Amino acid sequence: MLTKEDLNQIKAKGIREEQVEEQLASFAKGFPFPGITAFASVEKGIAVIPQDKQLMYIDAWEEYAGKNKTIVKFVPASGAASRMFKDLFAFLDADRPAPETSSVKQFFDEIEKFAFYEELNTCCRVCHEKDIAELIEAGRYKDIASVLLNEPGLNYGQLPKGLLLFHAYPKSTRTAMEEHLAEGSMYAKNKAGDVRLHFTVSAGHEALFGALVNEKKAFYEDKFSVEYHISFSRQKPSTDTIAADMNNHPFRDNDGKLLFRPGGHGALIENLNDIDADIIFIKNIDNVAPDSFKYATVIYKKVLGGVLVRLQAKIHACLRLIDSGKYTHKQVEEMIHFLQDELCTRNPDIKYLEDAELVLYLKRKFQRPIRVCGMVKNTGQPGGGPFFAVNQDGTISLQILESSQIDLNDPAKKELFEKGTHFNPVDLVCAVKDHNGIKYNLPDYVDKETGFISIKSKDGKELKALELPGLWNGAMSDWNTVFVELPAETFSPVKAVNDLLKAEHQ
Repeated sequence: MLTKEDLNQIKAKGIREEQVEEQLASFAKGFPFPGITAFASVEKGIAVIPQDKQLMYIDAWEEYAGKNKTIVKFVPASGAASRMFKDLFAFLDADRPAPETSSVKQFFDEIEKFAFYEELNTCCRVCHEKDIAELIEAGRYKDIASVLLNEPGLNYGQLPKGLLLFHAYPKSTRTAMEEHLAEGSMYAKNKAGDVRLHFTVSAGHEALFGALVNEKKAFYEDKFSVEYHISFSRQKPSTDTIAADMNNHPFRDNDGKLLFRPGGHGALIENLNDIDADIIFIKNIDNVAPDSFKYATVIYKKVLGGVLVRLQAKIHACLRLIDSGKYTHKQVEEMIHFLQDELCTRNPDIKYLEDAELVLYLKRKFQRPIRVCGMVKNTGQPGGGPFFAVNQDGTISLQILESSQIDLNDPAKKELFEKGTHFNPVDLVCAVKDHNGIKYNLPDYVDKETGFISIKSKDGKELKALELPGLWNGAMSDWNTVFVELPAETFSPVKAVNDLLKAEHQ
């Protein structure tokens, strides 16, 4: 099936032949739906931190951050902003010159409220010798939209979200990336005042991100009295996945070469694995707020951090006790209860394990990366949700699952999905080193059976595309996972441009 030329192409991408064969086999057999036993809720599986307990966790985090620790904020930022403007693109393609849909009407009615208004106004003058008000008066709405989205103009339709102006301040404006710099200084700095941020970017945009950092870094260091260490990475070519035709054979382009596609955000587990840090915060590029709305975010980031470091301390104590060999029967029972009650991991067969097997089982479950994930009440936002799921080894633990991972043709599973009370806003804090300070190899904890197959097309021909297990789904399936409820005000994503008109972005 694979020719010598194919093997050379595969090798050049840094992919092993066995990986390609495994991927092709996945097209043929598909991916099983994970078993789910319940949705996680505040009654079971999602911790609620009452206000009178928050200070305890905040103090725990600040004590930890006050040590000589390496803390990194990891921000997936490679996606283009084109989907933010899909309604404006549709308007440009439409026959009528004036806006008709409510979203496009709102965009033009409130255009002065956008942080990019002044830059857009200047570009309109350069491109059309008229400002925005004059173009609207003349009914030239499409000229304004084109200047915003295309070149010559701001080219927002092709830029990543991180480089777009999101928020206006009395004397300045900020891009989404700058808001992450500001936010990071408020909870992710160590004793020395170091703030480390890592952005995953696309190859075509890395230079633009770098230029923005060079322009703004000193300003924010002076403003927040910190020192930034900012790094970038790209999704690795070795994480691309082979495409298949509708008969599950390798898909070939018009030149007869194999077609590889990006493996989805799950590929970023490799980028995350390359970071040498004690604690890593993860947050999407578009979930930021201006300073006036950051209070709740900062408080709960510290709460999540406090929950994590307290859990980590208990887990490490358990591992040291196991390593010592000097544990009592009562201490083993306490470790079982800790695993079941606080780490929400249960083994239906635990009663059948002999003493030695039981201790090995506990060590195996404790000696894993840890993540504390914020969960927000479901108000209709798209995204994965928190569930109790059955793992490959038969244990049951907390998982974040997307709707595509749930068999919605099964009435019982569909009911569980529809009754879910919370969803995943992608607000995580992770501990990735063991009790000896050795970094875990994160790809070892991926559940490869949680990929996803979708139908795409190339040159007019249908193909099957394979997405790797999602970054906070199957790629972190075998982590110790804890869910904590967050208030809605910590979640302010910008999925469409008009989201910037909401109160939390003004």
